[in-house]
Amino acid sequence: MPINLSDPASFTLDAVRQMIASGDDKVHNQLRVTKDGTAWLSTDAVGGVSVEGLLFRLETWSAGSGCVGPVAASDGVWVMQIYNALKDNWADPRLDYIDVY
Repeated sequence: MPINLSDPASFTLDAVRQMIASGDDKVHNQLRVTKDGTAWLSTDAVGGVSVEGLLFRLETWSAGSGCVGPVAASDGVWVMQIYNALKDNWADPRLDYIDVY
């Protein structure tokens, strides 16, 4: 479930929660943001693979780490951390790779 970070109606705490909930914890996930402001969970390309066109990306969440899925989405502190990482780095990231831990 992608989020348009440049649209305040789309970029909400609840949208971030829903995106985290939609993740599959059985595979590696990485939250990526394109230069046009689309944020999404990638399972096909993680780490430093296929970074062309990205504005920034968060660290890769390993399979089984509990960073995505319904349980992760129910953790309000975690959801707020991810929301703030997106808010603080869109549209002028300090780095192209962000570690939220």
